[in-house]
Amino acid sequence: MYVQAETPSGVVRGRRDSFGELYHAVPYAAAPIGPGRFLAPAPHPGWPGVRDGTRPGPTAPQPVRDFGGLDMTPYFGPGWVRGDEYLTVDVRTPAADGGRRPVMVFVHGGGFVTGSARAALYDGRAFSRDGIVLVKVNYRLGVPGFLDLEGAPPNRGLLDVLAALGWVRDTVAVFGGDPGDVTVFGQSAGATLTGALLATPEAKGLFRRAIVQSGSGTGAFTPEQAARVTAAAASALGAEPTARAFGEIPDGRFVEILPALAGLDLRTETAEDPLAGLSPFSLVSPVQPADGPLDGGVSLLIGTNTEEGNLYGRTDLGHTLFGAGTERLARAHARISGGHTHRYSFGHRSTALNGRLGAAHTVELPFVFDVAGEPWLHGEAGLLGPDPAPEGLAARMHAAWVAFARTGDPGWPADTVEFFG
Repeated sequence: MYVQAETPSGVVRGRRDSFGELYHAVPYAAAPIGPGRFLAPAPHPGWPGVRDGTRPGPTAPQPVRDFGGLDMTPYFGPGWVRGDEYLTVDVRTPAADGGRRPVMVFVHGGGFVTGSARAALYDGRAFSRDGIVLVKVNYRLGVPGFLDLEGAPPNRGLLDVLAALGWVRDTVAVFGGDPGDVTVFGQSAGATLTGALLATPEAKGLFRRAIVQSGSGTGAFTPEQAARVTAAAASALGAEPTARAFGEIPDGRFVEILPALAGLDLRTETAEDPLAGLSPFSLVSPVQPADGPLDGGVSLLIGTNTEEGNLYGRTDLGHTLFGAGTERLARAHARISGGHTHRYSFGHRSTALNGRLGAAHTVELPFVFDVAGEPWLHGEAGLLGPDPAPEGLAARMHAAWVAFARTGDPGWPADTVEFFG
């Protein structure tokens, strides 16, 4: 059946199902069009009448990514669904009734170039079932989101997430959530962005808790490294490396040049490539988030999978890419948080790819979202492989995430590591 919620920007129509209410593609900022793609997110002007939120909306411009025999569609979602208005959130709530429920804001991964809130893994019905208001954020990717350009604010994708958190503060009560009880959680690139929020002064007060899944507190490019990517992009496009020049170029061209940016040597005299060549985009900062002025008042749940690199067919980069930066961020937070840093390790081995995938990057997500039994995650090409998921693991892991969002305590002592596997 149809339901409606009256937000400060206008009325939006959603759908009710057995898990609660779902509202798709609710704008948190104005559409990034033309030169506006390289500006900070602007407030949405609102809409007359009733906005249709019963169907998924557009996604950020992005390429197709291929992982060979592994079906990663549940992770990446539908790819680029064209449309200007993609700075939106999807909201799943038990009811838009003015209640004061805990809020969880999810920031998707995808190497800073792909992904969306539309991915099947992030359906969120289990969170709604368990009394959580789930908000899933789309943000700018690739060139519009993260390329460092003269005349443009840096880290525009991160600015989008900040704007979405501002929207949550101002609007989530309409959807039955408590704006004073917000947990931000992200995976991969989304986890790196979540970690950066801990060191972003403008984010202070917008959330109480954070969960960093397979991210890195040392994943930012230095300005020198970012400048190499900018020079390569400008050369591929035949344009000056300025926001003004890039503002005239269509999104399709930004997607087309991505292969020309792959494999750039970003090693410098002072820094290694923090992403080990997996993406030409990341945050840009002279100081890594783990070394910045972290907000010790925010509780943190942080961890990695035991075989992260297996997703990329490389067993040598898991610790370098995720583990070391996660450990550095966890230690830095523990020093200032007064016992509010909880750690986990995920070790369940997927039997996908003839057992070679193992406890790889992304494999924890079906358990966090409590969808590990879904048939589209199984079979020879499924993320979890042909074998059934272990009994009770999804329920235990999902319950820990919900408990942390409710109380800041996932169920084990701070500064110890809980193993899921």
